[in-house]
Amino acid sequence: MKIPFSYIARNLWTRRLTTVLTSGGLALVVFVFATVLMLDEGLRTTLVTTGEYNNVVVIRRSAETEVQSGVDRKQASVVASHPAIALGADGQPLVSKETVVLISLPKRGSDKPSNIVIRGVSDRGALMRPQVKLSEGRMFAPGASEIIAGASIARRFVGAGIGETLRFGQREWTVVGLFDAQNSGFDSEIWGDAEQLMQAFRRTAFSSVIVRLNDTREFERFKKDIESDPRLTLEAKREQVFYADQSKALSNFISYLGLALSIIFSIGAMIGATITMYASVANRVGEIGTLRALGFQRRSILAAFLAEAMLLALVGGGVGLFCASFMQFLSFSTTNFQSFSELAFGFKLNSAIVIKTILFSLLMGFIGGFLPAVRAARLKIVDALRAA
Repeated sequence: MKIPFSYIARNLWTRRLTTVLTSGGLALVVFVFATVLMLDEGLRTTLVTTGEYNNVVVIRRSAETEVQSGVDRKQASVVASHPAIALGADGQPLVSKETVVLISLPKRGSDKPSNIVIRGVSDRGALMRPQVKLSEGRMFAPGASEIIAGASIARRFVGAGIGETLRFGQREWTVVGLFDAQNSGFDSEIWGDAEQLMQAFRRTAFSSVIVRLNDTREFERFKKDIESDPRLTLEAKREQVFYADQSKALSNFISYLGLALSIIFSIGAMIGATITMYASVANRVGEIGTLRALGFQRRSILAAFLAEAMLLALVGGGVGLFCASFMQFLSFSTTNFQSFSELAFGFKLNSAIVIKTILFSLLMGFIGGFLPAVRAARLKIVDALRAA
């Protein structure tokens, strides 16, 4: 014979103050847990959406980032001549030979400097990134000392707003436009003409070559041809994979830090739940004896108290998750450990995080309520009725 669920719910309602306090502690832990998962997912989504599936990044072999890479002009020409590369409307290959450098800019309001990615692109660069759209102003003119900035950069850094000027590479550069990259990593970059930037920084080699494949199924052949060509010392990666790899170090740091905080806080929350359930058992000894006398078996008592603890945790988990969902309206910026540049990203909630968070809260309830439930189930009928 099972104890009705309504009985379990009424017991929590009867002890409203204790229920609220315990659920509040559990909600705080769940909030931290969900926020960390959302932050990690936001980082991963930002960098993965930076790349196009049909685009391929070609960089120097063993280079982990474009800043570390170098592709000379002869090698870039060999890559651009591969037959697997798609052609544009004008019949020319969709290839962007790019240069990437880091500069330090002060932040608005604090003057605290941070590294920013300056990307030199060809006239095909923007065409191959359809998520990048001009939101204000115009595109930089090829051959001119003009740049366009990600909207995120313009808001946060001195001199990056439209009409303002930045000095780097021994030149004055005018910001003639702002672009929106749909919350991808490009939002944290400044773009200009590749040839002009190479001259300004006295560079003779590109950082990378971006190509658009005519057929995504040709990637393996393209990769094999590039990496086996004796004239080249390059490797090819899908653009999405390349940018996803950029998130690994920072993602691992966030995950480990969040796991440590969640474990520490969850221990306190589970101790609180255990104390609450032990107090519930102590106050309901006579009630437990009556239930046993009415024919309810030990396993029914055990299941009822476990269900009560897990329901308590579920309420706390729901509140914590609800509060965490509002973090999606905030953005966050930090240094990408892989490229050492400023990266802005937001919190992202999805169904997988919701499921993980609910399971985590139920696990806390199960662990916190197990010993008190065992205690309740082991009470002898005679002793329990006598105590009443």
